[in-house]
Amino acid sequence: MRSRKLVTISLPPPLLKEAEKVAKEEYRNMSELFREALRFYIETREVRREAAKDGLFDVIASAQERSAKD
Repeated sequence: MRSRKLVTISLPPPLLKEAEKVAKEEYRNMSELFREALRFYIETREVRREAAKDGLFDVIASAQERSAKD
């Protein structure tokens, strides 16, 4: 039995290009990069939910907009 399963995804060309750049800079292959990104996304899911619930994303975006104007 295989310990991994092949999954195919589609990405817009600019995102794929950026992912390839990151993988190369970090000496990873694309599978490693996507596995780590997905792990991080899953592990931070609850924190992101709480932040959204608390309106923190709105506060952060507002602060970023203000600092960009300065």
